[in-house]
Amino acid sequence: MTRKKYNLPASEITPEHIYLSRRKFMVGIGSAALGALALSACGSPPAAREQESPAPSAEEAMPAQASAETDELGDPLNKYEEITNYNNYFEFTTDKRKVARMAKDFPTEPWTVAVGGLVNNPRTFDVDDLRRLFGEEERIYRLRCVEAWSMVIPWMGFPLHKLLAEVDPQSKAKYVRFEAIYDPDKLPGQKGGWYKWPYVEGLRLDEAMHDLTLLATGLYGKPLPPQSGGPLRLVVPWKYGFKSIKAIVKIDLVEEQPTSLWMAAAPNEYGFYANVNPDVDHPRWSQATERRIGEFGRRKTLPFNGYAEQVAHLYEGMDLSKFF
Repeated sequence: MTRKKYNLPASEITPEHIYLSRRKFMVGIGSAALGALALSACGSPPAAREQESPAPSAEEAMPAQASAETDELGDPLNKYEEITNYNNYFEFTTDKRKVARMAKDFPTEPWTVAVGGLVNNPRTFDVDDLRRLFGEEERIYRLRCVEAWSMVIPWMGFPLHKLLAEVDPQSKAKYVRFEAIYDPDKLPGQKGGWYKWPYVEGLRLDEAMHDLTLLATGLYGKPLPPQSGGPLRLVVPWKYGFKSIKAIVKIDLVEEQPTSLWMAAAPNEYGFYANVNPDVDHPRWSQATERRIGEFGRRKTLPFNGYAEQVAHLYEGMDLSKFF
């Protein structure tokens, strides 16, 4: 298992008892634990949201259990249990606290993903094939939801560019289109008519080829659970969480910019790029600050979610004052 230099320090990650015990020898006495919940599309129904970003409930804002582990600012870390039942996954329900229960029996194997479109070597992969071909490495990333809350997550997976190189994109390919599973019998939220299912997302090809862009197959050193998008999801840490599509079954290289589910649902609120930008508010709430799950107060949001050094050059010449 490898770690990249742009990973967050272990001290900033949500604790999880088993994972902490397994890793203490690596970081020494008083090290912070690793952990957090993987999230889904961090969007919300255009007609159902408050006009302001909602204040945390007492349960959401409950401080973490006191311990010697704190983040690099001295703030207490979240308990794993506080986070794992706070999921956005509208294919199941719009109620964050019901997703984990509703998803617990969702089958994640066998599972295949078809990769095609404008490629010279289209293929269909089993998730186990992906692990064998490309391995798994740990990537510790911040996740910033468009709803103005955030987490820190130790993902397992591999850079998307490894898969794209395997299928050999053609010169006409400009974008990558991702499609999630469509199965209303197992995903009751898909029976509603509010959204145009299945969930679709997209990236520009250079974004998809960036080394930060991850196909996640696990977290906490364990297979990705269904409520977190298992068995395969996208993770793009400098973008709002709704870009990180879950339960992927299809990836196509295309010439035209894809229309994502959220763009189709509310194009005035959810753009294609969706880069984290504290200077550009969502039409219904500020993006200048965020609430780290489990904390009472708010913290300033960082441009590109703190990954500007790695990715800002991708957007040179673009007007970042717009809500991309």
